[in-house]
Amino acid sequence: MIQRQLSKAIRNTIKQYPILSITGPRQSGKTTLLRNMFSDYRYVNFEEPDSRRFFQEDPRGFLRQYDQYVIFDEAQRVPELFSYLQVKTDEDRLTGQYLLSGSQNFLLLEKISQSLAGRVGLFRLLPLSHAEMAANSPGLRSAEVAEMIFKGGYPALYDRGLPVSRFFQNYLETYVERDARSVLNIKDLNTFQNFIRLCAGRVGQPLNYHSLGTDAGISAPTVKNWLSILEASYIIFRLPPFFENFNKRIVKSPKLYFYDTGLLVHLLGMDMASQIEQFYQRGSLFENMVIVELMKNRWNADKRPPFYFWQDSNKVEVDLIEIDGLQTHLYEMKYSYTVKADFFKGIRSFRAVAPPARQEGENVVFYAGEEEQKRTIATVVSWKGLPGW
Repeated sequence: MIQRQLSKAIRNTIKQYPILSITGPRQSGKTTLLRNMFSDYRYVNFEEPDSRRFFQEDPRGFLRQYDQYVIFDEAQRVPELFSYLQVKTDEDRLTGQYLLSGSQNFLLLEKISQSLAGRVGLFRLLPLSHAEMAANSPGLRSAEVAEMIFKGGYPALYDRGLPVSRFFQNYLETYVERDARSVLNIKDLNTFQNFIRLCAGRVGQPLNYHSLGTDAGISAPTVKNWLSILEASYIIFRLPPFFENFNKRIVKSPKLYFYDTGLLVHLLGMDMASQIEQFYQRGSLFENMVIVELMKNRWNADKRPPFYFWQDSNKVEVDLIEIDGLQTHLYEMKYSYTVKADFFKGIRSFRAVAPPARQEGENVVFYAGEEEQKRTIATVVSWKGLPGW
């Protein structure tokens, strides 16, 4: 098993709450992580009709049988479970009594917030990070940036050696379309699939809901609903703009990114890593990879600092802003093997107009080259240095 960074935070939290919950994309390794960490716990998968039926027909009898130290997988399939767990854990007063895993974030977290507030420790597990690959096996992480973007981080691609294109085609058909059917009752899956591909073509760009809807042949409200379902299934996320106390006119629409670059590249129709080097938006793919890696590193350490981007009316931008206490860290991402002067334009512009409270923090530029440079305005870091960030 590939050692997951999140296991340390889970170990530190298991004795603090009666329930732990792990959400994340399907196939990100949630079940494998829990069953390996807690091999003495019993395991119930609510994807199985018999388990679902047992609980639905006799919930109290079910919980008498599974009274303590149980992993409930795909717990969102039985939303009534959470109210019963509230009563049971309040009566038993045990820590680490139940572990919940689920891949439909919107259903799981909605029920947790309604029934289990204050009783559950929440975690998110994304696909493998560069840090996890580097720590487990030197050969697991490719030395080529295009290969890392192309393959992404889903564990099955590394421990089972599955063909990349086949894996992602099956992933879309088996998981994304099923979630779309079950939650939004989407009947025209061809339109929905086209919508996902249109989202892939807009990665790293401020969202224009009207334009996206026109191209997809759906209304703006439907665009927002479908984006929500993709977010809740950990397919995409929206990066909000940072516009605190700025006098200049700045962009206030979120940007669109994917949680896994392998899925993103598949949706763009590429079937070889070499195609990325010729792709006209390769900079957005690189940007997506770095942002997600920084996000994984924070979440795996049980930290949740807010992430933003910044862009002014002249389209001068900072790709990522991280607010960490009193520190405002700025990150730029450039798919170039050579450091250029314009890499620092956005950082200089932001610091020039930002209020005094936003002047402290690191300035970092990630690029596709090899060397690290300590410049006056920013530290230039190779993409291979990502595990340290």
